[in-house]
Amino acid sequence: MAETVVQPRHLVLPMFVADGLDQPHPISSMPGVQQHTMDTLRSAAEEAVRAGVGGLMIFGVPADGDKDACGAQGADPDGILNRALRVLREDLGDDTVLMADTCLDEFTDHGHCGVLADDGTIDNDATLKHYGTLAVAQAEAGAHVVAPSGMMDGQVGYIRDVLDGANFHDISILAYSAKYSSALYGPFREAVGSSLQGTRASYQQDCSNARESSREVALDLAEGADMVMVKPAMMYLDIIRQTSEQSDVPVAAYQVSGEYAMISAAAQRGWVDLDRAIVESLTSIKRAGADIVLTYWATYAASMFRS
Repeated sequence: MAETVVQPRHLVLPMFVADGLDQPHPISSMPGVQQHTMDTLRSAAEEAVRAGVGGLMIFGVPADGDKDACGAQGADPDGILNRALRVLREDLGDDTVLMADTCLDEFTDHGHCGVLADDGTIDNDATLKHYGTLAVAQAEAGAHVVAPSGMMDGQVGYIRDVLDGANFHDISILAYSAKYSSALYGPFREAVGSSLQGTRASYQQDCSNARESSREVALDLAEGADMVMVKPAMMYLDIIRQTSEQSDVPVAAYQVSGEYAMISAAAQRGWVDLDRAIVESLTSIKRAGADIVLTYWATYAASMFRS
């Protein structure tokens, strides 16, 4: 009699691959999650596909010495992210949906999602040019989906035009349309070795605003987004519902690192049952209206939802 059904195909596994590692590096604030070597990335990706997980979202972690003010490593065909995309596309072909984080924050020495103007603010229009270059590089490397997560105005339309101009008409865009400036991103910053000092509140959304999300979603839809994202998920179920009622394309929600860490920490202390908490949290996100859920438990949860 259950009204809401979560299936493995609804889940996407975010994965981190780091340059220069001889062995996987555990992320202390995210128990069970690690920065992968290329070899362990391949094996973990294959495991996720065998489990029935619907897609993989790949984040690249460059060496600190490879970061610069413009994040040029991100678009380098030999950069860690694009190498990983090529390897996974060769391994997996079209057996899964391969997604790429189309943002600069992992690759910039200042840790922001865009390039900076002389006064230290984000130069939105200059950043768009870099996003277009990133998207083409990721498409050439084998991504099925590019995912601009920087919350720059006009990013979806600009990327669509650039991709079409490069004859990548079939590459889909997953737009981070309602991305909030959240306290729950801390573990992720450890995972990607972020250089950020401070916050991204000047270009991410205020947690008190809901109508703003509706405007942002409408803009991305008008610019041609193939999917729209709400991030974080569990504290923004109302925004997921609002977005699902507004959107005529699939809605994704990201169960972010802080959400993962809170449940994991409580379970380690015996305060909650881990498996039940995972199922309940993912079901609530789907119940709120998400068609796709990005979660670090994707592979592990797939077996629970398959049974």
